Amino acid sequence: MQSDAFKLTYSTMFDPPEALHRRFEEALGRVRGGLGASHPMWIGGRPRDGAAHFESRSPIDREWLLGRFARGTARDVDDAVAAARAAFPPWARMPWTERVAILRAAAKRIEERVYEFAAAMALEVGKNRMEAIGEVQETADLVGWYCAEMEENGGFVRFLPDDPVKGYASHNRTVLKPHGAWAVIAPFNFPMALAGGPIGAALVAGNTAVFKVASDTALCGALLMDAFREAGLPDGVLNHVMGGGAEVGEALARHPGIAGVTFTGSGEVGSRIIRHFGEGRWPRPCIAEMGGKNPVIVTRHGDLDRAATGIFRSAFGLQGQKCSAASRVYAERPVMEELAGRLAKLANETSVGDPTLRANWMGPVINEAALGRYRKVAAEAASSGKVFAGGRELAEGPRARGYYVAPTVATAPWESRLWREEHFLPFVLVGAVDSLDEALERANDTDYGLTAGFYGAPAEADAFLERIEAGVVYVNRPQGATTGAWPGYQPFGGWKGSGSTGRNIGSFYYLTQYLREQSQTVVD
Repeated sequence: MQSDAFKLTYSTMFDPPEALHRRFEEALGRVRGGLGASHPMWIGGRPRDGAAHFESRSPIDREWLLGRFARGTARDVDDAVAAARAAFPPWARMPWTERVAILRAAAKRIEERVYEFAAAMALEVGKNRMEAIGEVQETADLVGWYCAEMEENGGFVRFLPDDPVKGYASHNRTVLKPHGAWAVIAPFNFPMALAGGPIGAALVAGNTAVFKVASDTALCGALLMDAFREAGLPDGVLNHVMGGGAEVGEALARHPGIAGVTFTGSGEVGSRIIRHFGEGRWPRPCIAEMGGKNPVIVTRHGDLDRAATGIFRSAFGLQGQKCSAASRVYAERPVMEELAGRLAKLANETSVGDPTLRANWMGPVINEAALGRYRKVAAEAASSGKVFAGGRELAEGPRARGYYVAPTVATAPWESRLWREEHFLPFVLVGAVDSLDEALERANDTDYGLTAGFYGAPAEADAFLERIEAGVVYVNRPQGATTGAWPGYQPFGGWKGSGSTGRNIGSFYYLTQYLREQSQTVVD
């Protein structure tokens, strides 16, 4: 657990106390000592092995075996959904205050193991220690936030006026009730927060759940399941399946016994799930977060120190592998070259290597496929535009056993696909515009609408806030131009092709998506 005097968030991670580093390194030693173990799925409250297994190896060094994991099948998904459906009636009938108590215990368990979980995440995802600790703490805070929302809304029961009918006492109320068995499908980049947050919301609302995280981060998923199990959930309320997306993920997303789904991933897969959940005997709720191509606007009046720092942190934190990463910058022409130069300087000074080491701020990309994408976009930027910094692999010495690349700052012609497509890489484009109007037009000219940043004068900021098409926006923020949302401070969600609901994670409006309304009239 973090110190009472300091709580790490994405805004405070840049100057932590020395004790935080010491605790992380102690936990890292313990985690390393337990690597390579076998991990089962959990279905109906019992561990389940698979007929086959897969390995998780660190992107830091592919010789590091993190664990062996049961490879699930569509049959395992069937059994997990059946277990969740069987557990749903008693869990939904349980008083909501008792559900809150169990979920608060889960949040406490996650926070108590924040350094252990963060060490495992750093090894498996390639996050630096600050980003890893931040995500684990965010997971606990998200679960706690949804518990607080349940309490503050009295379990979502509201009494309405009696009908004015003579001779009868006709009482009315509205009640929000759970849907049933919920699926949670989480990506590799935030395998705990984007699994644990939706799980917490689904369960505290009275749903049961089946969850899966990306196979690249199976260890994080297993550790998260441990924390929820240890909190005292009844058997079958939460079930954990593992395996490939094509088999296990697809089977879960398309299962007819699932009442609702929370999916975080690509726009292509998310759109397919949305369409599927809109079909069938009746439409079912689908909460999908599907990436971003996030712009930053810098006017001639902007503070370039703040802008360069905020863009750098958002473009290259977690190696650009965030749906909220800054990937395109529109700078007014008088400041474009200076801004690009400042970003290039920061990129060239970045220490890239094993992110469990305190000296390294940037780690590897997640896998061979990400490395292949980097090669393509770097080559295209070099051939069609200009590379200010980076644009190369880093494969010498120990880095030869991982997936390391240089943070890249470039420019390209406006017609280039590099301005339009999400790459999920440490790659940011900078282009010159002639006015704020042009910058806003280009910023909004995208199918995505997740996050956006701005650096300029107060009057210009008002125009930005009025016209930008994004769900999360930041003005003059050095902690991150487009990244760094925290539960209760910056609700996180997207517009347009970035999200399916218009409701943000960690907001006052998120939890109700896991509930459906029933109007009740009782006449005495």
